[in-house]
Amino acid sequence: MVEGCGRTTEKDFARFLDHALGSAHEIEYCALPAFDLKFLDESVYTDLNKKVNEVKAMLIAFIKALRVS
Repeated sequence: MVEGCGRTTEKDFARFLDHALGSAHEIEYCALPAFDLKFLDESVYTDLNKKVNEVKAMLIAFIKALRVS
């Protein structure tokens, strides 16, 4: 996402935020099998999932705000 900050338009910046959102989805989906295979404790998985969802919500709100303006 840091790369996107130097872009000249909000549309370009939003594209990099889309990439960051995709990465957040990847973390979410990689954590699930890690939990299922007992690589993560339930408390760690729950905390990670909560934080990823918070980041996703912030990214989605930011992307929407950029695309509306």
